[in-house]
Amino acid sequence: MKVRLIFFLFSPVFLWSQNNIQVHVDNVPSEHGKVNVAVYDSDKTFLKFDGVVQSQSLPASEDGVDFRLEGLPPGEYALAVFHDANGNNKLDKNWLGIPTEKVAFSKGKMKTFGPPSYRECCFKVEGDTQVTITF
Repeated sequence: MKVRLIFFLFSPVFLWSQNNIQVHVDNVPSEHGKVNVAVYDSDKTFLKFDGVVQSQSLPASEDGVDFRLEGLPPGEYALAVFHDANGNNKLDKNWLGIPTEKVAFSKGKMKTFGPPSYRECCFKVEGDTQVTITF
């Protein structure tokens, strides 16, 4: 028991630190619907519904939308954002599987034949961080 207490007292504080990511989404195409953001922390779970670390939705605004993602431990993260213009709570796609609603990512850009990889989108969080994503 004493060993645990000593470890707790002398372990680096950064192990328990929680960080916030302030996300500004620019160039929202319309005031209709919502803008959704999802946070991922792994290549294996990137863009998978069950791999979302944290997510938020806010009303769309052509002036931009500001999210505050709170309580994230230090690490590497990637963000995916989409404009749910019709408010149906899903990313609409055409018959080929291509999104018909605007999609954007932290750092990475949509490719001709699909989304960017986790590696292309990820960034380090070692303290409170600000990110701007443009549709």
